[in-house]
Amino acid sequence: MRLEKCWFCSSTIYPGHGIQFVRNDAKIFRFCRSKCHKNFKMKRNPRKVKWTKAYRRLNKKDMTQDKTFEFERKRNRPERYDRNVAENTLKAIKKIDKVRVAREAQHHAMRMKKNKSKEQKEAMKELEQSIHLVKAPAAFQQEPSLTLPKIKVKVSQPQAEDNHMEE
Repeated sequence: MRLEKCWFCSSTIYPGHGIQFVRNDAKIFRFCRSKCHKNFKMKRNPRKVKWTKAYRRLNKKDMTQDKTFEFERKRNRPERYDRNVAENTLKAIKKIDKVRVAREAQHHAMRMKKNKSKEQKEAMKELEQSIHLVKAPAAFQQEPSLTLPKIKVKVSQPQAEDNHMEE
């Protein structure tokens, strides 16, 4: 079972799915769905369309260089079947997948760390602009005139009266 890659968005295409376009010079373009095919026909650049892998890699939203990507490359050289090699390959695929997931999580955490500092800067800027809406507790201690005067009010409890209805 051969899994192909979409020419436009780089997602996987399973057998029996997608569209294949063959140009006059015999170059084959495979598309996962009609959305990618239509964007190709409109001559859109995948690096400028935000939902594609090319855009995400170009703008450092996804990992671009990692040793684990070398195992995903397509190899056209036929290999003689060996049971031990196939078994070791399947074990290695699981390990490589775990390594890739961990590295992607680390990459995501690094990206979010930058975003967190950016959000804190924006919050500080907003606070500086609207500080007049918020009064600091230290200001209340320094100037008691800012607080509302405390008034003691006596609350009387209603007395239980014996008002019986007369029959």
